[in-house]
Amino acid sequence: MAEPIICFGQQPCGFFPKRFLYAKIATARRLQKEIGGAIVFFFHDSDHDCRETITLLRERHTGQDNALNFQFANKIQKQFSPLYAKRVLPEWQMKLARQLPNYVAPELVEHFKAVEASTVAEFCRDLYARMGLLDGIRVERSSDPEFRKRAIPVDDYFVDVPWEGEIVRARYRDGKLLLHKGADRYIEVPAQEFDATQISPTRNTRLRWMQSVIGCTHYVAGAGERQYLNETDAPGVTFVQREDIADSNHAYIGS
Repeated sequence: MAEPIICFGQQPCGFFPKRFLYAKIATARRLQKEIGGAIVFFFHDSDHDCRETITLLRERHTGQDNALNFQFANKIQKQFSPLYAKRVLPEWQMKLARQLPNYVAPELVEHFKAVEASTVAEFCRDLYARMGLLDGIRVERSSDPEFRKRAIPVDDYFVDVPWEGEIVRARYRDGKLLLHKGADRYIEVPAQEFDATQISPTRNTRLRWMQSVIGCTHYVAGAGERQYLNETDAPGVTFVQREDIADSNHAYIGS
């Protein structure tokens, strides 16, 4: 029999990862001890929602929760660029590093300061790695052109295209490239040619798109994922509920 492939997926979810991501990693490692095999992290850095990287930290002295996030170069990048194309501002990193001792241990402050990444997605991935969370785990990025070329075609997708000097993630619908401004408001991006290296899936097509490349045997899913995943898109895969964890939306800082 083929070696098990244990997979979990997640967007970049804070410069320190949310605790629910840590729970997925812990569940995957536990399962690996039981059945062997490899662990793959499907890092969905094609997502564009800037809210995904909000990092909820608790002030060490007052106990007050504060929501911190990246600063973005401009409004277009903040609203519409995929996370792998949102740029990290060096002044943001320096300023936040001075605040972090109020929230986390000195070791994590040093990890944060040591990251050298030009984009939001790279910053998150590199900080997770510095924290030791990705040791022994293969990371597959949804933004990787080679991954995209290997994936099956899907009928519901986004396209990464240049617009107003930035790369934006436009929904392809009825032959149009659309940027969602909220409610029923859209901006139509001028039509242009594109290929598979620019395409990423929607929530409804993500599982079968991902699975066509990774071919996992086990998938660790959160409670929210189980509500929308169409598990018939991945026949033969065993779906495993991630372990429960307290304060799941807070940042994981080692405890």
